[in-house]
Amino acid sequence: MADSSFDVVSKVDHQEVANAVNQATKEIAQRYDFKDAGASIDLSDAKLMLRAASEDRVNAVLDVLQSKLIRRGISLKSLETGDPYPSGKEYRLEATIKEGIDQPNAKKLSKLIRDEAPKSVKSQIQGDELRVSSKSRDDLQATIQLLKGADVELDLQFINFR
Repeated sequence: MADSSFDVVSKVDHQEVANAVNQATKEIAQRYDFKDAGASIDLSDAKLMLRAASEDRVNAVLDVLQSKLIRRGISLKSLETGDPYPSGKEYRLEATIKEGIDQPNAKKLSKLIRDEAPKSVKSQIQGDELRVSSKSRDDLQATIQLLKGADVELDLQFINFR
């Protein structure tokens, strides 16, 4: 009998991110507390630039953006934000959308599978993905539950279950 397997990935739907940014921009334009605050959000590739007149306003812009991302089904684990910094007359905050499983996290997940998953389960790192295989589908299901409960700063998805 052939091995069953699945892939562990961390991906984000870029169209949903763009939709969340557009919704947040509309809300910022309509809200009274953002009037004359010069608040804006710019999206280019996986980078976001949030701007506002003061540090608390730029943090409020971030809150609006986070609420829109959550509503669109994008985990906040995928959003990496820096600290607000002054730039001329405005404050800026840079954020990036994280995708893929980096080497340290892939090794951490692989070690977790090796230590706590059923013994028949094997894992191997393939670029920014992790392939998990076993002869038993039940063991793979148990491994998925183990990874869902793991304390990882990534938004994990499980694809190609066969």
